[in-house]
Amino acid sequence: MKTTIRRRLRQHRKQRVKTKTQRHPEKLRLTVFKSAKHIYAQIVNDQERKTLVAESTASQAFRDQMKYGGNIKAAVLVGSLLGEKAAQQGIKEVYYDRNGFIYAGRVKALADAVREKGVKF
Repeated sequence: MKTTIRRRLRQHRKQRVKTKTQRHPEKLRLTVFKSAKHIYAQIVNDQERKTLVAESTASQAFRDQMKYGGNIKAAVLVGSLLGEKAAQQGIKEVYYDRNGFIYAGRVKALADAVREKGVKF
């Protein structure tokens, strides 16, 4: 029972964020997905339907520096790696799509790390 309520609440949050991103289709979108062991982040151009930059705890660049990907330190590292890649491609402003996840913990840590690299939300 609890899991269905949590799932339903996440879907409502996800839909709310989705409507906001659809109002500004010209803006790039930084989307995040997290599981118990990993966190994934990518910057997407919705008009062209292409992923411009992607980073996750499953990538080789992350694995060279850290082994476990289910904590806040891992989210910070993924955010900084993604921010560096975005800066190299000249991406300065994105819309943050937290994918229905509550803005706390790993989701917030990733966002703060990307902001430190110069990408604005």
